[in-house]
Amino acid sequence: MGTTRRARKALGTGRGGWNSRRAAVAIVAVGAVALSGCSGDSGDDKGSDGGASKEPAAASVQLPKLDGETIQVAAVWTGPEQENFTKVLTEFEKRTGAKVTFVPAQDPIVNFLGTKIAGGSPPDVAMLPQVGAIQQAVEKKWAKPVGAEAKAQLTKNYSKVWQDLGAVDGEQYGVYFKAANKSLVWYNNAAFENAGATVPKTWPEFLSTAETISASGVTPVSVGGADGWTLTDWFENIYLSQAGPEKYDQLAQHKIPWTDGSVRDALTTLGQLFGKPALIAGGADGALQTEFPASVTQTFTGGDQPKAAMVFEGDFVGINIAETEAKIGTDAKVFPFPAVGPDAPVVTGGDAAVALKDSKGAQALLTFLASTDAAKIWAESGGFVSPNKSLDTASYPNDVQRDIAKALIAAGDDVRFDMSDQMPQSFGGTPGKGEWKALQDFLKNPKDVAGAQRKLESDAAKAYQS
Repeated sequence: MGTTRRARKALGTGRGGWNSRRAAVAIVAVGAVALSGCSGDSGDDKGSDGGASKEPAAASVQLPKLDGETIQVAAVWTGPEQENFTKVLTEFEKRTGAKVTFVPAQDPIVNFLGTKIAGGSPPDVAMLPQVGAIQQAVEKKWAKPVGAEAKAQLTKNYSKVWQDLGAVDGEQYGVYFKAANKSLVWYNNAAFENAGATVPKTWPEFLSTAETISASGVTPVSVGGADGWTLTDWFENIYLSQAGPEKYDQLAQHKIPWTDGSVRDALTTLGQLFGKPALIAGGADGALQTEFPASVTQTFTGGDQPKAAMVFEGDFVGINIAETEAKIGTDAKVFPFPAVGPDAPVVTGGDAAVALKDSKGAQALLTFLASTDAAKIWAESGGFVSPNKSLDTASYPNDVQRDIAKALIAAGDDVRFDMSDQMPQSFGGTPGKGEWKALQDFLKNPKDVAGAQRKLESDAAKAYQS
């Protein structure tokens, strides 16, 4: 999910990369249309990708024996995400003989790790959800370079962009294990059918669809405004589509100010939704009290009379849908974030494993996480997308997940990483501060575009100077 980052390197610039992303979006769009007749509710739907072999697959990576070694892994994951990651760690234990302990971390994780390190008890490995967090861990001399075995897996299984995202000054430190396609809108199919609504492809069509659903008696859009990162994702998708990739890179690096006209245009566009409380479940006040998980579950409970008909967020929404009775592919469907400008956006995020101890166990875990063996375990559980291009898409539990994963891989080196996650943590990734707080205030008062811009620029300027 979106939090912080300090990446100084623009990724995939140029119109060629933008066109590749358009192709990736098309894949998701086709997948969404093709889902009308598929169940997609469990791990036994293997589609036409060849299916899952009933025989145990041979290990794709060799791991050392680590009998008696204890490894601590810190991550901010909770609930189903933590449970699914624990399955991965359990397999690592079986193969190596090591004992792995999951250490629940608070967000922002850099602060949490700082406390642990100051106390002399750092975890062996940390899952960092921001490019900027990797940068900070290197700057603070916490992070240890990736070893030869893990590098070999990265070279074999990852596009250059995902390797570069985990590198600092040419040295590899991070292994991106979990990615996210953050340009998706999930919808309650029954609510759409009852309203006679159609899947929108452009922003004006999205607003029109919202009005159609509203007229049917169902509030159209669920917004998890209590978690500021969801609002940054709304802004980033609109900004990327409307302003284009070059401007996106410039704003991500603060090479242009938040008072730029392109930011004004994006906030104005976002205000077309936020400025109509009747289109948002609970209105602005309700949205600001709704945490992300609830924003999903309230969209897929209540049959054809849910609290909302649509919820925007990444592929990980599937985890929360699984906590309802809705079935992905029939009750819950998905379409690409609508195009605001000429091209629909593809924004990604991800979590990288970084070694904080120079130990055999830490390096072995990085090697495992860079392999298809580890990715397959979580992929089969759902609510997960791997940047590992070697992973057989038959591993995903349904066609929806497969198409989302294919779109991310198809984007190749042209993906655009979550903007807030490229920024200093104090601005782009801290609850109640910086961009998170400014956009929550904007949700309350979407008419004050200029005021929001001034606040964003003031906070950004301070963060980039520190």
